[in-house]
Amino acid sequence: MTSSDSWQGGVVSLIGRAVSVQVPATTANLGPGFDTLGLALAKYDQLEVTVRSEPGVFVEVHGVGAGVVPTDESNLVVRAIIHTFNAVGQPMPGLDIVAHNVIPHGRGLGSSGAAIVSGIMAAKGLLEGIVDIDAEMLLVLATEMEGHPDNVAPALFGGLTIAWTTPEGPRHKKLMVHRGVKPLVFVPEQEMSTALARSLQPASVPHEDAVFNLSRSALLIAALIQSPELLLAATEDKLHQSYRAAAMPETNKLITLLRAAGFAAVVSGAGPSILVLASDPSQRLVAAELVASNSDTPWRALMLAVDVQGATVHPLTADNTAETAAETAA
Repeated sequence: MTSSDSWQGGVVSLIGRAVSVQVPATTANLGPGFDTLGLALAKYDQLEVTVRSEPGVFVEVHGVGAGVVPTDESNLVVRAIIHTFNAVGQPMPGLDIVAHNVIPHGRGLGSSGAAIVSGIMAAKGLLEGIVDIDAEMLLVLATEMEGHPDNVAPALFGGLTIAWTTPEGPRHKKLMVHRGVKPLVFVPEQEMSTALARSLQPASVPHEDAVFNLSRSALLIAALIQSPELLLAATEDKLHQSYRAAAMPETNKLITLLRAAGFAAVVSGAGPSILVLASDPSQRLVAAELVASNSDTPWRALMLAVDVQGATVHPLTADNTAETAAETAA
């Protein structure tokens, strides 16, 4: 217990506890690895959560989503905190929450997964020393809310993740990406609904298409961890991108153009952002010039690193509160 903790009615009071959470953006599918493969990217949402003496939850949002996302208990971060407290049988305290968001919403970069993971990690930090929430439970809780583990696994654990489900719950394997792999993400102005993207998927696919994607998914693992020169062939897909193409025509047009020029370009998550897995930094500059000269609408090029740490939570102090504010302003 910290010095501010006290016993009330036989349970530890959390009043005064505060934590800082950081969660990376993610990109899922990576072409052929539909609902299985995910990659953490070095672009982070940050969260500060403080337990207050009064009941209720008060949310303040800065950056992406400010003035748009809910600031009451319907907020996805708050729902994730409540879900975690309920799951471990702890009473929900009053909270003050400050969110500093930079991950674009509705663009296929895991913003909803990041919000869910932020809330779960905040609950884990607040309950430190009271309830032990291990990595397996973190993934279970996040998957219960997200519906599938491909985005939440890399958000939680960083790196390249393979996620799958079993009768006992979701599982993951983290792999380290070859240092030559350099992600580039093109982000458009318009959003894409994940629900809409999923609704365009057929209930079944031809046997040969399934075999095609199995071979490319296996090859993609080898390309990402050992042989980046194979990325173009390894990112071919027949399971989902062609079915969704009509809903995001410019995304499809630019991916076709990039792949014809030799770049390993795929839809990032449900889209409409585009992920390019370059095999050296100079490729990213050429790809960015190609998109800038051939796009009909504005696209923001994000040259990112692979995040290897995943979500983190730390006790919040006056010093790191100021540091977070400075980073957000920058």
